[in-house]
Amino acid sequence: MVRVSALNSPFLLGFDQIERALDKASRSASDGYPPYNIERIAASDDAPERLRITLAVAGFSRGDIDVTQEENQLWIRGRQQDDKTRDYIHRGIAARQFQRSFLLAEGMQVLGAELANGLLSIDIARPQPERVVKTIKINARD
Repeated sequence: MVRVSALNSPFLLGFDQIERALDKASRSASDGYPPYNIERIAASDDAPERLRITLAVAGFSRGDIDVTQEENQLWIRGRQQDDKTRDYIHRGIAARQFQRSFLLAEGMQVLGAELANGLLSIDIARPQPERVVKTIKINARD
């Protein structure tokens, strides 16, 4: 079976990594927990434009959550331990675990993470590349 790709143009050279990233993102399954937001934060005088991922992690403490970056993948994992000392009459809030991942573009930098009021916020920035104009010498062939 031949696979047709949107990036299959002779004018798009070297974009095979983007195609693999899109395939990876479309295959990653998620149950929707925990819910999250992604917002753009405008650049200021002392900080570049950044993205903020905010996950609703009510009931998780800082020690229950791991945030790691493995190459271009950001992983957020949460694990709660079941408290055996409590005797529940009704248990509607389950101790559960989660794993959520985000694929980061080349050069993206995770600036830090903060947990406040049941919300985990992770700031990510893309450094602005220098604009480079390069003249290519044309060699003559006789």
